Amino acid sequence: MSVVGFDLGFQSCYVAVARAGGIETVANEYSDRCTPSFVSFGPSNRSIGAAAKSQVVTNYKNTVQGFKRFHGRACADPYVQSVKSNLVYDLAPMPTGATGIKVMYMDEERVFSIEQVTGMLLTKLKETAESALKKPVVDCVISVPSYFTDSERRSVIDAAQIAGLNCLRLMNETTAVTLAYGIYKQDLPAPEEKPRIVVFVDLGHSGYQVSVCAFNKGKLKILATAFDSELGGKDFDDILVKHFCEEFSQKYKLDVKSKPRALVRLNQECEKLKKLMSANSSDLPLNIECFMNDIDVSSKLNRGQFEEMCAELLAKVEGPLCSVMEQAKLKKEDIYAVEIVGGASRIPAIKERISKFFGKELSTTLNADEAVARGCALQCAILSPAFKVREFSITDVVPYSISLKWNSAAEEGLSDCEVFPKNHAAPFSKVLTFYRKEPFTLEAYYNNPKELPYPTASIGQFLIQNVSPQPSGESAKVKVKVRVNVHGVFSVSGASLVEIIKTPEGEEPMETEQTVKEDENKMQVDQEDQKFQAGDNGDKKSETVTGDPKQEKKNDQPPQAKKPKVKTKTVELPIECNLHWQLSSEVLNMFVENEGKMIMQDKLEKERNDAKNNVEEYVYDMRDKLHGVLEKFVNEADRDSFSLKLEDTENWLYEDGEDQQKQVYIDKLAELKKIGQPIHDRYIEAEERPNAFEELGRQIQMYMKIIEAYKAKDEQYDHLDELEVTKVNKHVNDAMAWMNGKMNQQNSQDLTVDPVVKVVEIKAKTKELYSACNPILSKPKPKVEPPKEEKPTENGPVNGPEPTESQPCNPDKATSAGTEQETVENKLPEMDID
Repeated sequence: MSVVGFDLGFQSCYVAVARAGGIETVANEYSDRCTPSFVSFGPSNRSIGAAAKSQVVTNYKNTVQGFKRFHGRACADPYVQSVKSNLVYDLAPMPTGATGIKVMYMDEERVFSIEQVTGMLLTKLKETAESALKKPVVDCVISVPSYFTDSERRSVIDAAQIAGLNCLRLMNETTAVTLAYGIYKQDLPAPEEKPRIVVFVDLGHSGYQVSVCAFNKGKLKILATAFDSELGGKDFDDILVKHFCEEFSQKYKLDVKSKPRALVRLNQECEKLKKLMSANSSDLPLNIECFMNDIDVSSKLNRGQFEEMCAELLAKVEGPLCSVMEQAKLKKEDIYAVEIVGGASRIPAIKERISKFFGKELSTTLNADEAVARGCALQCAILSPAFKVREFSITDVVPYSISLKWNSAAEEGLSDCEVFPKNHAAPFSKVLTFYRKEPFTLEAYYNNPKELPYPTASIGQFLIQNVSPQPSGESAKVKVKVRVNVHGVFSVSGASLVEIIKTPEGEEPMETEQTVKEDENKMQVDQEDQKFQAGDNGDKKSETVTGDPKQEKKNDQPPQAKKPKVKTKTVELPIECNLHWQLSSEVLNMFVENEGKMIMQDKLEKERNDAKNNVEEYVYDMRDKLHGVLEKFVNEADRDSFSLKLEDTENWLYEDGEDQQKQVYIDKLAELKKIGQPIHDRYIEAEERPNAFEELGRQIQMYMKIIEAYKAKDEQYDHLDELEVTKVNKHVNDAMAWMNGKMNQQNSQDLTVDPVVKVVEIKAKTKELYSACNPILSKPKPKVEPPKEEKPTENGPVNGPEPTESQPCNPDKATSAGTEQETVENKLPEMDID
């Protein structure tokens, strides 16, 4: 099972995996741990990540970035319309009215949904993780901003499905950071002690998020969150871009915004300048060559001037800080530490303001860029059965208060109820009780629209079906389970009708399996939610009862003397969900299928490009070598002819061969190799032949020395058979004659023609000689051992006790021993014995 965390950022993404006993942020194919959040569309394939970012200037109309902010939004959304004018690519509505991105792909105009584009980016991140883990990746945890609404969260989950990922949890970015911070701390207070309060500030490229977290040993609890979705690194970039647009308009009379390519280049340079100003307070230059109309532009700026320009943005830093302190009802003295993460948190003016607000030094113990991805990977490891992780419970919060409204028969109008107040613990489930005679609809909505960075307060409608009155005609009791799940998404997860069946007194009811009836005024809590509620359930238990007040009055009547026995039967009710901007299963399946087709097209295009690159590489390589190492292995006429063919092939590659099928390039390479390979083979043969001959000669000499020693009656070899040695001698002489003959023929041969003998033949001859001679000449000499002296002992001979009546002497064994003794004595003359 894979354990992967994806930090899906506005500008860049990070991938963290669990392996080798820890969490590791992995690098992509460019050996960079940061993968840009860019997708570029071309005439034959897509480029994603770093490859797409490199095309942002040359293919700006079809290279998309910053699409994360369009999740779950209509194309007519005021926010989408406000940023549309600053984009260099086009937006277009989808058939449902959702935001789409219009590009040219495969030489035709296409409109892709935001889920599809994010799915493409996730596909790339998935490939990076699979390359690092060397196994398929399916299960993962993905980060989202804590201020994302239900529509935006569901949109990201759909994107994960399009990429073939099973998102175990959508994790708030600040919560992921708190987990990455807390799980490694060994000195946290015990569960019964006062918790350690830490503030986490995450200032990324697109948003500003603050959360307050309470830590105890083995658990963390988010107390409050605040945010500003209009304050991030890109907003500081925009101020710089606006400043230089005005300056270049006055200084060079250039209308930068009229040229998208120039605007993209200016954005890139302003981002670089912003980063340099974070590290230097002196004047820094900005130079762009051939910026517009072949005009070079230049300017300079220092940190002080930059901070003056950004005064309004910097003033917004304190707002969310004040908000979380008020929500959590904390004083500045209660704060143990303030941890900052996020790329834009490196701006000195921001750090200074945060530090001044809390009156303490900021903590930077976490990696500002990678902390979110590492936290997501840790959460995935906790959820995975394949990894053993320290017990650590995580209690998140609901970012916005959620209410339900419905048509009330009793009140003759709309009734509503706040089911999850702001900062309520999550994930969490509640059970609401209604008394109804017919199907009814519940509408979920955010009850404080001013808090939302989103134009629509509605979450969705839920129709509870198959509701019917009791046999007596009274309203039926309907229990509705509402839930904020691990993704932070609200849903009506279940509904059940409680049927009351009365039996006459004295009649025993049939034993049936019954659903356990909840106590009055008690809230039903999911099993998984109970993990972090142990000992703290008092303020989390309540049940809302709505509907027919007469029904409640009947419960207060005094008990009858003779009361019929009552049993209940629970019937599950179907729920029809109509969620805001939810993709239908048909559309989602179509997107999954389209993504598979595009992945296949990318793969085919990569193979085609590889085949083309192989031809180009071969042309350049052989052209250099023909006038280098291969020069003496080809005659002049053939060299000139081959050089001309290589030149023609190079020209073909940039003209007619620019866009050919994969097989055409394979055939072209084979055609070139048909001429070039023999030349290259002659060079390789000439390089390896001396060593092959040397090895054969060394073996011949070794065997000749052994034969000479045998003839000289050397004791080491006098055990060899004379007939076999004669055969060896013949093999050696034949090999020597063969080698000398071939060497003489080769020395008289021109290098421009194929060799007389090939290295493989020489090696075969060496192996043949070894097989013929070695088994004979390496035959070991028989070992001769001196006779063992038998020293009698008090208990008898060394070799064992003397035979008795119960253990008669075996004459066969005695004979065998005697024969062995004789054999040893026959070999004694060969040994030196005193």
